[in-house]
Amino acid sequence: MDPFSHILLAYLLGFGLWGPAGLQFVVACAFAGALPDADVLLYPLSTRFPLLRHRGISHSIVGVTIIATVGTFVVPHALAWAFGPRFGTGPLLDFFVALEVGGLSHVLLDAMDHWSVPIFAPFSPYEYHFDADRIMNVGAMAFTIFSYAIMLYERGRVALWIWEVTTWLLLGAAVLYLVVRLLARWRAGVAKRRAGFDEVIPQANPLLFLFFGRAESGGELHLRVAKYHLLHGLLAPTESLTVPRPSSGHGPVIGPAEALARSYEPALRTSWFLGETHHFGESRATPGGFEVFWYSLEMAFFGRAAGVLAEVDAATGTVGTRTAWRDPRRALQSSP
Repeated sequence: MDPFSHILLAYLLGFGLWGPAGLQFVVACAFAGALPDADVLLYPLSTRFPLLRHRGISHSIVGVTIIATVGTFVVPHALAWAFGPRFGTGPLLDFFVALEVGGLSHVLLDAMDHWSVPIFAPFSPYEYHFDADRIMNVGAMAFTIFSYAIMLYERGRVALWIWEVTTWLLLGAAVLYLVVRLLARWRAGVAKRRAGFDEVIPQANPLLFLFFGRAESGGELHLRVAKYHLLHGLLAPTESLTVPRPSSGHGPVIGPAEALARSYEPALRTSWFLGETHHFGESRATPGGFEVFWYSLEMAFFGRAAGVLAEVDAATGTVGTRTAWRDPRRALQSSP
């Protein structure tokens, strides 16, 4: 999730807890909403200590608590220096709670998508992801931009009570969005198991999901994808893809299925996110060979998906790849 959304949610939660009478704690909470991502500054130290990597221990309850504990004695002085003495006053316990809430809100937002976080590190290496939202959701980003714009516009232009009402409404909208996303994901998970799929992939519409299945048997990779709506059920027949594995890696390519197999590993090497996300592929014959489009089912917006377009020579089996951002249904037809 982008840092502006992290700061916004933490700010709104802080306002919900302390209101306008405790602005110093609201600001501290907002500041803490961005702190876990400061772990990127630990590179290259994180290459030797994996817990220090991005989305490592700083994105856990223990890490957030350590940051909040240290910040309790640092942040009040920083706020007093930046915004005036009033922002450095107040019970240290309130500053600690504000920093803890802000940090945990960051962990929650990051766990909402496919990219996992080790919530209970270092006691447990298990990484959690709720698959309830997309890592880059255009709708959520639009809400963030709107919220910043209206709060900046109201500053110094409207009565205090109007600003308070606006902030309460924004908090209510943010909490409602999170609740809807989590409840929708829970219901989609029930439907996924009933339909016999392995994974749920959220879409921009909180009522719409993709179901994904992956299995290997008999030397073949089997991929399945279906579109599911909470109110209408499965919207279309399941799409299936069978890829022979392992591919010979050299020699003539006989058909589209072999082209898929021959291009699979080169596509993964060309784009790291294919291996990090659920993906699917399409292949068609061309005069000189085959064209294959391997694309991410999660990095997709407005009908287009991020992926790798591969050209496979039928006679030699040579595979050429390049990244592409295209409509999966039209990628092959529109390629030069």
